[in-house]
Order: sequence, then structure tokens, then C-alpha cells
Amino acid sequence: MSKSPPASDPKRSYTMSRIKNKNTSIEVLLRKALWASGIRYRKNYANLPGVPDIAITKHNIAIFCDGEFWHGKDWEEKKHRIHHNSEYWINKIDRNICRDCETNRQLFGIGWTVLRFWGTDINKNISGCVDEVQDAIIHCIIDRHDIAPGYYDD
Repeated sequence: MSKSPPASDPKRSYTMSRIKNKNTSIEVLLRKALWASGIRYRKNYANLPGVPDIAITKHNIAIFCDGEFWHGKDWEEKKHRIHHNSEYWINKIDRNICRDCETNRQLFGIGWTVLRFWGTDINKNISGCVDEVQDAIIHCIIDRHDIAPGYYDD
């Protein structure tokens, strides 16, 4: 098992600096779809724990667009497939998963709804993601005004 070069290694530093953490293709795709649906938001909202990719401040909804590898989709079955520098990557992804859970807990604690979308879900079913955001907005409105579900139905 080979070790990763130290973080101070210039080549490693350059490689890691090329990894985007803002305005990724999945974020941009979801943002455009939300905007086209009339949903207004803030990007990379630093006033909240975890700096959500999208924050709908009017309704206290924080949205994260998570890459499958970095955030550990199906992690328990997939982590055994990592062969190169496995100890490093397994620890890193485990920490990311723990940090995501802690961020969710903090946001819930201050009254925010948290939505997390996997990149593949955004790419394959953008309308389903927008529908989920719209449903969350409706639930936030109902909760805020104590409106009974079905109140406005004909």
C-alpha cells in the first residue's frame, strides 16, 4: 500500500487545488433548474454551518449537492473496493460522512430543513430534485402558519 505524498508536496498541493468546491456542474445544474422554477436562493451561504451550496433563506432550507465519492454514497459496500492508499481514503471519507451528519444536526437544531442530493440524482432526475425542493417549501409554509394539510384543496 503506497502512501500519499505529504500535503506540503507542490504537486499534491496543485492537484488538490484543482478540485472544485463551489460552482460544480451539479450545483449549477440544480441552481438553474430552481431559478427557472421561480425559486430564489443564496449560493454558498457562509452564515450557516457547513456552508450550504444553496440556501433558500425565506423558508430556512439548506441544500447540499454531494458527490458520490467524496460524501460516501453506498459507502459500506464501496469502501472495500478501494485498493490504492485505502487507509487514507477510507478515513477521509468516513470523516466527511461524520461532518455531513454533524452539519445536518446543527442545521436542524437552528430550525433549518436540510436537503442533500447526490450528483447522479441531479444529473439523471433534475425535475425530481426540483419537486423535492418545492415540497420542502410547501411543508415549511404549512409548519410556519400551522395550516392543516389539504386546507386549500378543492
